Amino acid sequence: MIRVMIVDDQPLVREGLGTLLGLRPEIEVIGTAMDGKDALDKAMELLPDIVLMDIRMPKVNGVEGTKLLKTNLPDVKVLILTTFNDSEHIFDALEEGASGYLLKDMPTDTIVQAILTVQHGGVVLPKEFTSQVLTELRMKSHNSLVEIPKSAEELSDREMEVLTRLGEGLNNKEIANALFITEGTVKNHVSSVIQKLGLRDRTQAAIYAVRYGITTF
Repeated sequence: MIRVMIVDDQPLVREGLGTLLGLRPEIEVIGTAMDGKDALDKAMELLPDIVLMDIRMPKVNGVEGTKLLKTNLPDVKVLILTTFNDSEHIFDALEEGASGYLLKDMPTDTIVQAILTVQHGGVVLPKEFTSQVLTELRMKSHNSLVEIPKSAEELSDREMEVLTRLGEGLNNKEIANALFITEGTVKNHVSSVIQKLGLRDRTQAAIYAVRYGITTF
């Protein structure tokens, strides 16, 4: 069973989502919190597997809350809850270690599937929303093309293909099926990509792919 904590400044959201997720046999909602600092305090005691973190909260927001959690409890995974108006903060949260993000109004089944994906080491990057976020970021920077860092030139063609799939949120099994290679080979390529690009983990690799347009969307 996956131990989940819900962090949102609105009691209705915390209680409503907690009730819906609590009905699922694979999930146990072990607690709630009202901001990032409250989340850290309670997570230190309750030790959740996954924290669903609202990105916009007073006092300590989701970006800062994610940083606090990943600094103090690096094994806890964070999944950001957001809206279409929060795109400017999404990459900040991902770069602080979040394993992906979801829109708050997504169906419960989608949220549950995302929790399962993150629990098993995957990254959740909704394709259409990620494309919109990337477009908005480029428009705000007044730059339609983002130059790919020279470090990417060290990647082989196959590693670039794997990086592209990471940017689409695929897990190792899905990448293996897409490229007709084994999961073991995918793991080796992912490790090599992370090392060559000087990244922390596969989440950062996925963010790298999206930020620099190394995706099919």
